[in-house]
Amino acid sequence: MASSPIIFSALLLFIISLSSTSSAQQSFRPKALLLPVTKDQSTLQYTTVINQRTPLVPASVVFDLGGRQLWVDCDKGYVSTSYQPPRCNSAVCSRAGPSGCDVCYSPRGPGCNNNTCGSLPENTVTDIATSGEIALDVVSIQSTNGSNPGRVVQIPNLIFFCGRTFLLQGLARGTVGMAGMGRHNIGLPSQFAAAFSFNRKFAVCLPSGGGRGVAFFGNGPYVFLPGIEISGLTTTPLLINPVSIDTAYTPGEKSSEYFIGVTAIKITEKAVPINAALLKINGDTGFGGTKISTVNPYTVMQTSIFNAFTSAFVREAAARNITRVSTVAPFGACFSTKNVAATRLGYAVPEIQLVLQSNDVVWRIFGANSMVSVSDDVICLGFVDGGVNARTSVVIGGYQLENNLIEFDLATNRFGFSSTLLGRRTTCSNFNFTSTA
Repeated sequence: MASSPIIFSALLLFIISLSSTSSAQQSFRPKALLLPVTKDQSTLQYTTVINQRTPLVPASVVFDLGGRQLWVDCDKGYVSTSYQPPRCNSAVCSRAGPSGCDVCYSPRGPGCNNNTCGSLPENTVTDIATSGEIALDVVSIQSTNGSNPGRVVQIPNLIFFCGRTFLLQGLARGTVGMAGMGRHNIGLPSQFAAAFSFNRKFAVCLPSGGGRGVAFFGNGPYVFLPGIEISGLTTTPLLINPVSIDTAYTPGEKSSEYFIGVTAIKITEKAVPINAALLKINGDTGFGGTKISTVNPYTVMQTSIFNAFTSAFVREAAARNITRVSTVAPFGACFSTKNVAATRLGYAVPEIQLVLQSNDVVWRIFGANSMVSVSDDVICLGFVDGGVNARTSVVIGGYQLENNLIEFDLATNRFGFSSTLLGRRTTCSNFNFTSTA
C-alpha cells in the first residue's frame, strides 16, 4: 500500500499531460493551409479535393479561380450529421449575399429544407446556374509550413451552396461541384483566412501534366523541390470589375473574378497593334479588361485582338524560319517543329510579353506556356478567338498559368507572378506532399 501515493502521483501527472496535449492541439493555429491541384486530361480542367461532412468524405471539385463560393451536388448521396441549413435572414445568409427564403416540397434533407436561405450556385464552365440552398458543414484541410503538409485542421461551419446533379454537366468526371476561389467574402480564400485569422492571401501553382500542383492559403514561404523557395515575385494591382459578369448575380454586385491591368501586348518586344480601349474595364457594362481564369483551358482574346496577335506572332515565327502548317482547332496558328529547337523553357519560339502598369512590369510567356503539342511534329499557338462581343477582352487561361506561381493578396489588392518556374529549375509538381505532421 505504500506505493499507492506514487501510483496516484503518476496517474495525476499522466492526466495533466493528456490535458496539456489536448489543449495544445486545440490551440494550434496554422499560419497557412494547402490544397492539392491536379489537371484532368480529358476536360483540361483543374481539380482539387475538399474533405467535407461528418463522417469526412473526400469531395473532388473543379478548381474555379474566379468562382464566388464552394458548391457541391446535394441531390445525390450527400450524407452528413453535421450539415446545417441556416435560417432565413440569419447572419450567415447576409454574409453569403442577397437571398430569398426557400420552401421545399420534396423530402427533407441536405439541399431541401423550409425557411432556409436560397442561393444560385453556378457552373462557370457551362454558364448555367440554378436555385440551391445555402448550408454549413465541417471541412478538414491540411496546414503547411510552405515546404510540406502539416497537421490537419477543421473548420466546423464552412459556408457552401447546395447544387443539383444536372449542374455537374460539363465538369470533369468524378467531380461533385466547384471550389470558388474568387474575391467574394464566402470564397474559400476569405473563409479560410477568417477561420484561422491569417492574411487574406493565397497562391496557386498549376501543374502541366499528370503531376500534382498546389494552392497555398495564408502566408508563405512557397518552397519546391529541391529546396527552391519562390520569392521576389513581380507584382501589379488587382483590379475590381464594378459589374458582375456571372450568369447569376444581383444588380449592383461587383465581379468576384480577378482582373489585372494589361496595357499592351508585345511579341519579341514589338507592340501588337490593338485597340487599347478594349483592355480597359467598362465601368457601366463590366465588359473589357483582362482577367485570370482556371476555367478556360487556353487564353481567350476578343476577335480583333486575337487576329492582330496571331498575325504578329506568325510574322515573327516566319522571321525565324518556323514553317506554318494547317490550323488545328481550336487554335488559329500552327507550325512544324522541324526548325524549332527545344529548350528548358519550351520550344524556342517568339517570346510574348504582357505589359502591365509600366514597361518595366512585364509578364513574359515562353514556349512552354505558348505552344501546344498537337502531334509529334505540329505545335499550335495556345490562344483562341473569343468572338467579337467577348465580355472580357483577354482571359488568361490555365495553359498560360501552368508552372507559374501566381499570388493573390486580397488585403492589399496586389497580384504577384513568378513567370515560368522552369527558369528556376523546378515545376509546380515539385511540391513535397510528404507530411511532416
